[in-house]
Amino acid sequence: MSENKINLRRVGIFSTQSEQPLYDFLQDWFVPHGIEMSTLEEGVKSRDGLDLVISFGGDGTVLAALSLFPQCPVLAVNFGNVGFLTAGDREELGDMLQSVLEGNYIISERSVLECVHPHGTDYAVNEIVIRGATRLIAVELSINDQHIRRVRGDGVIVGTATGSTAYLLAAGSPIVMPELRCMIITGLNEYDFRSRHLVITADSKIRLAVSEQTHEKEIYLSADGKEKVPLEIGDEVLISESSRKAKLIFMEKNYFFHNLSSRLSWFRSGEK
Repeated sequence: MSENKINLRRVGIFSTQSEQPLYDFLQDWFVPHGIEMSTLEEGVKSRDGLDLVISFGGDGTVLAALSLFPQCPVLAVNFGNVGFLTAGDREELGDMLQSVLEGNYIISERSVLECVHPHGTDYAVNEIVIRGATRLIAVELSINDQHIRRVRGDGVIVGTATGSTAYLLAAGSPIVMPELRCMIITGLNEYDFRSRHLVITADSKIRLAVSEQTHEKEIYLSADGKEKVPLEIGDEVLISESSRKAKLIFMEKNYFFHNLSSRLSWFRSGEK
């Protein structure tokens, strides 16, 4: 968690929504303060000189913004359905902008995974997934050059604490406070009742190798749900913590528990 404030001069707007009233609203906030505003497009590589990116959409939009503009703080406004990574909903936009202009916010720094595979290198804020199209696959798991076990199931997930409220949550992972530096490993629908989720230190080095015992022909890797990278039997994937950091802006220190309560509906209406 960082208390450092941003010298706000250039703001990029990253959105899945093409709403002109939204841009007009933002200009009314930023232009009088001498802050330059520009629109950003998905698929466009990082633009230099941005002090802040504001994303409008769901968690997928936030992940795309963090990927396209690494190291740049992102203020995420929820236009989606869940929004664990967002600082607030669209109805709260005015209050959030006021807090940003006044410097009343925090920057949450998150671990990013680096994944080296036969076709290159990918980065993930949430998770790296290896899985098959229709049949079980077998993946050999090694940590720090020590073979741990064979994962046999639909696939395997390696995620961050941030990712514990994403795909890992659906797979039954524990929920982990997002600033905690760790990696979480779990099998997808494993064919072994002894299987357990594994939480390891952030400086660990993970090797995943597609076992020859795999009969599935269509195997792929995906980082944060982006495009599928094809894998073959015998391929190895190396995963470690990157030197990159994902930076998300929130309005209060207890944002994580607030989001858990609201997004997971932990409290019924009127309950305290």
